Amino acid sequence: QLQLVESGGGLVQPGGSLRLSCVASGETLDYYAVGWFRQAPGKEREGVACVTNSGGNTGYSDSVKGRFTVSKDKAKNTVYLEMNSLKSEDTAVYYCGIKYWGESWCFVQSPDEYGFWGQGTQVTVSS
Repeated sequence: QLQLVESGGGLVQPGGSLRLSCVASGETLDYYAVGWFRQAPGKEREGVACVTNSGGNTGYSDSVKGRFTVSKDKAKNTVYLEMNSLKSEDTAVYYCGIKYWGESWCFVQSPDEYGFWGQGTQVTVSS
């Protein structure tokens, strides 16, 4: 069974940076798009970013575009989310999930389109 494990979260001041990792095991990510999602207390899970199976194309929500960067390391079977210029409203638990998808493009979609969720990693932006 393919499993995903998120890591890299923590406490950071506004304007700071973090890099999250989504490590896959059990199966290659070559056949899947990978999505990053986040969920704040009392809120629904929302899409943040996505990357295609090839790693050649990405997508972002309007709220993070220009601040976050998603990338894929095929050799490590890992997807990263670089988060810069963090704001208090970025505080949430961040999850990664996969979708069977071989197209050369992706868009941020509903979390209902993804599965094999990891346990999530907490990101707290506070002074």
